[in-house]
Amino acid sequence: MGRQVVRGRSALVVVSAALLAMGGMPLAAQDYASMPGEEFYRAACAACHGSDGTGAPADRLGFDLALSDFTDCCFAAREADADWLAVAHAGGPVRGFAAMMPAFGDVLSDEQLLRILSYILTLCGDGRWPRGELNLPRAFVTEKAYPEDEVVWSVRVALAGLGSLDQELVYERRFGPLTQLELVVPFALRKCAQGSWTGGVGDLALGVKHVLLHSLGAGSILSPAGELKLPTGDADRSFGAGTPAAEVFISFGQLIPADGFVQLQAVAERPFDTGRVPNETALRVTVGRTWTQARWARAWSPMVELLGSREPVGGEAVTWDLLPQLQVSLNTRQHVLANVGIRLPLTERTGCDESLELYLLWDWFDGGLRDGW
Repeated sequence: MGRQVVRGRSALVVVSAALLAMGGMPLAAQDYASMPGEEFYRAACAACHGSDGTGAPADRLGFDLALSDFTDCCFAAREADADWLAVAHAGGPVRGFAAMMPAFGDVLSDEQLLRILSYILTLCGDGRWPRGELNLPRAFVTEKAYPEDEVVWSVRVALAGLGSLDQELVYERRFGPLTQLELVVPFALRKCAQGSWTGGVGDLALGVKHVLLHSLGAGSILSPAGELKLPTGDADRSFGAGTPAAEVFISFGQLIPADGFVQLQAVAERPFDTGRVPNETALRVTVGRTWTQARWARAWSPMVELLGSREPVGGEAVTWDLLPQLQVSLNTRQHVLANVGIRLPLTERTGCDESLELYLLWDWFDGGLRDGW
């Protein structure tokens, strides 16, 4: 096996690798059952990972694996405790890592593993990084508050009318603990009345999001954001608005009991030329819950979005859509996910048809598209 640098969720495997030292420790179960997390770490893990968590020198390791730096918040903070525990408890293959990462679920209790993990997470030393539990499932329209490293390809298929296939490619990149930059590239295929199809690129968008508040104890995260839409599409063929537009919004995420969650987003969009496109405000609400097959297997997240929008001119009424959907992890590492849903108009309005919504999401920080299957 070639030398492997540990990144993203691959940081989880070091918990299992470090615990290899337990096999040779002359401690009885009663000696370490109540050991504090720091003492447990120093007794069981420091030989490989160093007393400060930065890792032992390569010539002291008995395997060809570059261990992660536990003081690096970039990976340590972003993964939920359940993902760390999965690898420590069930071994590397449970998340698509090498079989050399052993399972310790039969040796150590969950409480003992979490005690070690709790100490490891203090080694980051920077409380600005939001914890991974606040990274809620991504809905189709409601933008989440958590900053991410993702690529998302979404497709919207009209279920009535002449026919259209609207697509969007989103690239998100995190900078530091709190900020995310985003590039949105829309493109579409439309069927003409004559029966032929035409395609084109829409209005590109550049966005920035910054976490304002987050608390794992409260289960909350709040982020304002802004987006600039550029008139790159052909407005005459309905592939663009024909004018730049600025959008500001604020997103809020809240954990609720039984692995549930609520996400809210308030939006205001202001085109530069309101003669072409009117101003618009929107309110989006998502409610959902996550289940897993068995304990560490595939994750399922059914969600329902309630989408309201209004053009604040001429006393226009609020229009509402309902979008039930189901997100599922496709691979064992759970960094490639899919979502499918149906958008249903709840209010009467011209040109609004039902549509089938799909997306494929790749959390590229956690590995390549072909990793972790």
